[in-house]
Amino acid sequence: MLKTSALAACLLAATALGACTTIDPYSGETVRNNTGTGAIAGAVGGALLGYLTNTSDGEQGRKNALLGAGIGALGGAAVGNYMDRQQAELRAELAGTGVSVTRQGDNLILNMPSDVTFGVDRADIQPQFYRVLDGVGTILNRYPQTMVDVTGHADSTGDDMYNQTLSERRASSVASYLINNSRLLRDRFYVQGRGETQPIASNATVEGRAQNRRVEIVLRPFRG
Repeated sequence: MLKTSALAACLLAATALGACTTIDPYSGETVRNNTGTGAIAGAVGGALLGYLTNTSDGEQGRKNALLGAGIGALGGAAVGNYMDRQQAELRAELAGTGVSVTRQGDNLILNMPSDVTFGVDRADIQPQFYRVLDGVGTILNRYPQTMVDVTGHADSTGDDMYNQTLSERRASSVASYLINNSRLLRDRFYVQGRGETQPIASNATVEGRAQNRRVEIVLRPFRG
């Protein structure tokens, strides 16, 4: 069970107040979560939104948990080589699947459009996508010094709060599947939804909305 922590308090408060906060791992900013629960069970079962570590709901707590699990931090030139090898394996594994692999500095971004992962207005992963996630999970097991940030997104169709919840449910489904089926360490994960707030294409067209309905996985080297 999760220890009593800021995350647990947030979840309890969300039940009563319909809102809580979580920390964005990139900017360090406090982000308000208006879904009413703050935790969504994935289709395969169980990933909580936010940090999944049992030690703390903060980024430093996540790092401490990884160190405690015996995962050493990367440094210097080792980081670039480590991410280069991981990028090459992911691109080979995901070729022709509809999932793109892009590089931003030492981070890798896997963009998973909803047309290859989920049905319309659904958060349960389509069975034909299991093999793709299994491949991703296999590679992540080979690279235990990789932190995994899963973010769900939605298009602007429908109510803002509904889209926020849907984006969270999709992110949670993907994280749950990877953790449960590939036996990945939960402490490596951060899970969040961004609703319709971060489009990558115009919501005025069918094609643009399809691009905006997506789950992104950002893979970051563990630097300690």
